[in-house]
Amino acid sequence: MKIVSSIAELRDQLRGQLRTAFVPTMGNLHEGHLSLMRLARKHGDPVVASIFINRLQFGPNEDFEKYPRTFAADVEKLEKEGVYVLFAPTEKDLYPEPQEFRVQPPEEIGDILEGEFRPGFFNGVTTVVLKLFSCVQPSVAVFGKKDYQQLMIIRNMARQFALPTEIIAAETYRADDGLALSSRNGYLTDEQRAEAPALHRELINVANSVRAGQLDTALMEKHAMEKLTSRGWQPDYISIRKRINLQPASPAEIAKKEPLVVLAAAKLGNTRLIDNLEI
Repeated sequence: MKIVSSIAELRDQLRGQLRTAFVPTMGNLHEGHLSLMRLARKHGDPVVASIFINRLQFGPNEDFEKYPRTFAADVEKLEKEGVYVLFAPTEKDLYPEPQEFRVQPPEEIGDILEGEFRPGFFNGVTTVVLKLFSCVQPSVAVFGKKDYQQLMIIRNMARQFALPTEIIAAETYRADDGLALSSRNGYLTDEQRAEAPALHRELINVANSVRAGQLDTALMEKHAMEKLTSRGWQPDYISIRKRINLQPASPAEIAKKEPLVVLAAAKLGNTRLIDNLEI
């Protein structure tokens, strides 16, 4: 595996490649990330991964400096997966001058759910993804469904900018007890780790209620939030939305079997977990 840090080195390594598959990450890799590499290989060759902790997507109350950095272990995992190139730029490599040009997602999708609780987050995500796409110039790029809203925003961005990159969605990789794999799981105590699958179970309960014919989304969301709160969680949201645009679904739309997704974000102790389930 080639490890490069400069954009010029990266382009030199990839010159002439016509079907590059790309998986961007912030490192601290786990089995969920590695499953994205395997899916990427099914859709393109060579596989390129990136590790870059993007300061632009961290809010003022989110500690950029404390984000776990496990580069040596990450390299070992990527080598075992047969990744061809690892692009690991420094901030000076990727942002040699202040990144004053930014991508601003539309309010109706960028300022709801995660965007409401993490203002500016998607501005930082879309800006760095567009820049990474410009550097790698991939034919396909793989993103996990665990970050459902992020996936939709990136897919819309690629379409509206007519980028020559197909966005591939990977199913959420879960532990045996249902917990979605996340770098943040490492912050959980043993007791919190045992409790953490309750978030996924609550999503299943909501999905089952919808499938059983319930139409009152506000009531279902309220009950789910209350159940998590009673177990010691601090939920930000549990919300039933239309898959097509993440807007609320009317009772009539639910009755007509509009494709839905229920999304959740909640703190367990100091660790904020997110998850979702398509209905």
